[in-house]
Formats: sequence, structure tokens, C-alpha cells
Amino acid sequence: MEENKRQKQVGQLIAEEMSDIFQKEGINIIEGGMVSISKVMVTPDLLEARVYLSFFKIKNATDLLHKITDRTGEWRKALGSRVKNQLRRIPNLTFYEDDTLDHVEKMNDIFKKIEEERISREALKENTGE
Repeated sequence: MEENKRQKQVGQLIAEEMSDIFQKEGINIIEGGMVSISKVMVTPDLLEARVYLSFFKIKNATDLLHKITDRTGEWRKALGSRVKNQLRRIPNLTFYEDDTLDHVEKMNDIFKKIEEERISREALKENTGE
């Protein structure tokens, strides 16, 4: 379902503020890897925000996601103190892993294999004289 203008505005506001909160808390760089907020989807009633996190070079993303989720109350309180003049009610935060980068990486691997197979077939044709 398409988000309306207000949902997009609130989502962008939450993404910016949560990124800043994560940076101040040191959550954006953990164990030599990086955590970033890839997108925020807000429900039409603006009471729930789904925060999608992107993990880069994190050994165990699932554990880190659980650690972040365990502190949801703290994140919501910090967000509330920042946006209290812009939002009437602070949405409940739910964190999800954004696996888009994993899908992109898998697709790139598939394309590389296809290209390698094409090159090897062409080389085989040249060697057999076809």
C-alpha cells in the first residue's frame, strides 16, 4: 500500500533522528561493522513505525537485532524527547533487518556465474573449431 505524504514525512523524521541517536549511542559502528537505518515505514494512523536496519560486515546480525530490540523503550524515549514538538504521539518502534543488500549480493553472484559460464562456452567453441 502506498504511503501518504504525512506518513513519508514522519518516516523521514524518524529515520533522521534514529540515525543520530544510534550515532550518539555508538550503535552505528559495532564490532568493526556498520548499522544504518535503510528506511522507516509508518502506519496510516502514525502510531507504529517499522524501522529497517541494514547491517554491513556484522558477524551475527540476528543477535545484534535482538540487542537493539531489547532497548526499544530507550530508543522510543530518546526519539520522543527529540520530536515532541513535531509529533503529537510518539509511534511504537519495531525493528527489522533489511536484507536487500544480501539479495543484491546473491544476484551479483548469480550474474557472475552466468557470465563465467558464457565465457567458458565461447572458449570451448573456439578450441573445438566451431
